[in-house]
Order: sequence, then structure tokens, then C-alpha cells
Amino acid sequence: MKRPTLEAVAARAGVSRATVSRVVNGQMTVTPQIRDAVMRAVDELGYVPNSAARSLVTQRTDSIALVVSEPPTRVFSEDPMFSTVIRSASLELEAADKQVVLMLGGSAQNHARIERYIASGHVDGVMLISMHGADPLPSAIARMGVPVVSYGRPPVPVPLPYVDNDNVGGAGKAVRHLLDGGRRRIATIAGPQDMVGGQDRLKGYRDALRESDRRSIVAVGDFTRESGAVAMRHLLQDDPDLDAVFVANDLMAIGALQTLRQAGRRVPDDVAVVGFDDIEAARFTEPPLTTIRHPVIEQAAAMVRLLLGLFNDGAADPVILPTELVVRDSA
Repeated sequence: MKRPTLEAVAARAGVSRATVSRVVNGQMTVTPQIRDAVMRAVDELGYVPNSAARSLVTQRTDSIALVVSEPPTRVFSEDPMFSTVIRSASLELEAADKQVVLMLGGSAQNHARIERYIASGHVDGVMLISMHGADPLPSAIARMGVPVVSYGRPPVPVPLPYVDNDNVGGAGKAVRHLLDGGRRRIATIAGPQDMVGGQDRLKGYRDALRESDRRSIVAVGDFTRESGAVAMRHLLQDDPDLDAVFVANDLMAIGALQTLRQAGRRVPDDVAVVGFDDIEAARFTEPPLTTIRHPVIEQAAAMVRLLLGLFNDGAADPVILPTELVVRDSA
């Protein structure tokens, strides 16, 4: 059976081909009576719009690029943040009848490929995730004039709409919880300092300690479990008397718990531990991990809504979502 054409729909509805085109492309310059007649003809004939031809008319692809500035080994690892953000953003885009295009930008070669793809008009907008300090994509995409938003405050001085959680405030909640519990020597395992999340959580830790006249004790990891284990060993070597540690994400906190157990330190009796993220695994550590919950699913959905709003309004203010202290047995 031949595929129904615009001409066939026009003949059935008793209108011109141009009128049918305006209706199926969502233009509002058609009377409700004519629109109803066209849509009845579309249903009766089983007409399906040609997406390529429709794109030529609307100048829209209905596709959104989700760019993760990490290598595949990081994205498809034990870190659930990436899969949660990708899944949540995809569901929100699906509800808006948009298609997500996942692109990994963990190398200079990939950056160049992504820039060419976006500049060629294959997507209507871009969402950036996990940017590092020297990431060239925000500036390059901004120059193209393509709508773009960031998951997290961008690390570059580009006026980029973004959705983030209160990293500074969340870290402060963690440290104040430890201080209220009587802890005196509170260390931190900070995240990578070329990422805004790592910088802001370290700032929140330092601000809270400064208010209580305590000195900072800092080691730095890269948000992986292995780096948390290594950083915890360094902290114990440098300051054996520490009695608490705030860890900038839960994966590193899980690594820190392992090191403390191997060192014979009881948690929380000897050393209290607080993480950040509230991933599912935090409930099943030994002991269960006290942590700062930030709304990953809501943040991803808000990022999509912010981008879709740019298509209509052309501008948007940053969105900052609150965090919450979740108390379990580790602190």
C-alpha cells in the first residue's frame, strides 16, 4: 500500500496542499473548522508526516543533544549519577515529544566532533553535563546561537542558563551536623577542583569550619570510590587523631569507609562519616551512610524544562534546588 501524501489529505479534506502543511506543522493561521477537517482526513487516511520535509518547514529537528564531558569508562561506571540524569532527562524529553541524542565529550577529538554535529543543525538544543574547567564546548555552542543549558553551574565565564543544587549549603549542613555531634577534628575528601561541584562543596566545608574556629584538613579525590579510599589513607597518615570526615560524594565515602575498616577505626565511634548525593548504595553500607540528599531526578527534569523554555522565551534564570541532610548510622 502506498503511503498517503499531503495531496491525498488535501483532496479528502477539500483544502489546498499548503493548508494541510500548515495544520500538520502546528501553525495557528488556520480556522478551527478547517483544522478539524484536515485532522479527520489525516486519521481516515493514516497519514504520517515526513519528518525530513517537516524539518525543512519548521526548522526544527525535535532532537536534543545530551553532552556528557566524560570518557565512556566514567559514564558507564559504577557511578549512578550519569545513568539517573540520562534516564530522567530522556523521560522528560519523551513527554515533550523530543528525541535525545547522547554524546560523550571526554577528549579533544570528541569535542571537535560534537561541535561539527551541533553546527550542522542536527539538534534544536544542547544540555551539558559534568563539565570541567577547560571545557571548550560552552563557549563554542554559545557562539553558534544554539539554545543550551547546563546541569550544574558552568565552570567557564559564559552566560549559560543552568540548574544546580545548593552544594555550598549542603556541605555546610554536613559539617554542622558533625559539629553538633561533638566532633572536633573534621577532615574532608573534596571532589575534583576543576569542577564547580567539587569547588562549592569544599567551600561549604571551609565556611562551616571557619565559623567554629576549626582548621581545615583536606584531601582531594576524583568522585570515584577508589580515590576516596586513597584519600582516606592519606588523611589518617597526616592526622591520626581526626574524628570525622565529610566526603564530597557517596562513592568516595564508600571508599573511605573501606579504608577506615581496614585501619581498625570504628564508624561512627572513632570516626564519623558524612557523604553527599544519597545514592541507593548509601543505605546498604556498613554502617548505613549519613549523607546530603540532592534531587538528581528533579534537577535533570528542571534542566529539560529550562531548555524547552528557551525555545519560546530566549532567556532563563538559573535554578538552584535545595538539599537535605539524611541521618543514618555513620554519623
